[in-house]
Amino acid sequence: MGKIEWAMWANEQALAAGLILLTGGIVGVAGLFRGWQFAAYAIAAGLFVCLLEYPRSRKAKGTGVERKGQYCFTVCVKAFGPLTRNYYVRAFLHAALCVPAGFMLATVLGCVCLAIASLIYLSAAIHGEHWEPILPKKQVRRPAPSIKNPPQNPPPRPPPEMRRKNVDYMDDASYDNPMTVTE
Repeated sequence: MGKIEWAMWANEQALAAGLILLTGGIVGVAGLFRGWQFAAYAIAAGLFVCLLEYPRSRKAKGTGVERKGQYCFTVCVKAFGPLTRNYYVRAFLHAALCVPAGFMLATVLGCVCLAIASLIYLSAAIHGEHWEPILPKKQVRRPAPSIKNPPQNPPPRPPPEMRRKNVDYMDDASYDNPMTVTE
């Protein structure tokens, strides 16, 4: 049984929490609920969490499947260095972001999901995991093998002495049969 990579689970949970938080915020602002300012905050926090969590981390083995279009987000997240690479920082950040969203019914589910993601990130940090970007591999182009002497005739090829001769007279162009033919 292999080691559980908690960061992978936390990333999926936090991305889902960000989307739920964003959706709850849109519902709260569009419905002009009481305390809609918390919903506006939830929209901003949900967008931030989605942008932070969209790029997946490379696994401990060095493998990982990146999401479509992840590269530009990876560059942005990588630019912040240890603030985004350290899972203790992410756990604290998600815990802090989820608190104001708990004051409104439309955003409370996103708050709970983000709190769970924060706990999973804390577990990942305790187990010594950190965020590593998945960068595209540089492909080495190998030259195509060249054929030194390509065949002149398509297969099947008769032996050279049996090949048709290119002459002007039809009598000289015929084959010489090496076997005697008897009637």
